[in-house]
Amino acid sequence: MTQQVPSTEPELTGVRNFRDVGGLPTEDGRRVAPGLLFRSGHLAHATEEDAAFLASLGLHTIFDFRNEADKKLEGPDIELPGVRNVNLPLTDPAHGAEFWTMVRDGDLDQLRMILADGKAANRMIRSYRSIIKERTPEHSRVLHAMAEDSVPALMHCAAGKDRAGLSVAITLLTLGVEREAIVADYLKSNAPHRRYKVRRSGSASSAYSPEVMELLSPLFDARAEYLAAAFDTIEETWGDVETYLEEGLRVTPKTRERLRERFLD
Repeated sequence: MTQQVPSTEPELTGVRNFRDVGGLPTEDGRRVAPGLLFRSGHLAHATEEDAAFLASLGLHTIFDFRNEADKKLEGPDIELPGVRNVNLPLTDPAHGAEFWTMVRDGDLDQLRMILADGKAANRMIRSYRSIIKERTPEHSRVLHAMAEDSVPALMHCAAGKDRAGLSVAITLLTLGVEREAIVADYLKSNAPHRRYKVRRSGSASSAYSPEVMELLSPLFDARAEYLAAAFDTIEETWGDVETYLEEGLRVTPKTRERLRERFLD
């Protein structure tokens, strides 16, 4: 049953980048129903008020795409009564303990070497392509779970824009949502109040410098070119979305129709 959610975006204190993707239009004139599919950053820092709001959504399942390094850095998700938590670790575009050590220590020479002159954006594009090609079992599992019973669902990673962003985009593609609407929702993660808070424990004077933040910016941006790389990878690898769903994700037309029945008005 569709849950009733506020028409205005909630003010969550400890959860970044939360939103309901309800209302997005499909190519055949329907819309994603509100209160069924949500996306956000991690829930580890949710306040009691945040938890009460999330509990009010009537969630069935939370899909957490963080890996062990993420959970060590941020902590485990809060537990919501009666909600199933499913952890499906996906590759983080900014993963790697050595990388984050450089960030925390403000090692400018190393950061320049690996991120300057477009290298950071290229890192993101490679990661998006890799997730599409190599994480088909995880994306398949999410879609089949939601076709069976896992709705309403919340998808999140650390920042809620890359791993969750791709998983939401794939779900929306499956539902037949217009491509422009998928991109527009993805780009909402750029709003200042949604962006991931970079926390560094290093004492280096350059750790918070404008140059470091500029070098890191492509990693924390939601850029249309990143999502376009994912869509291009689908077409280059499988030819079209329908073949990707059937052969890549093992989503049959019957399963796809079941998902549309669950999510669309």
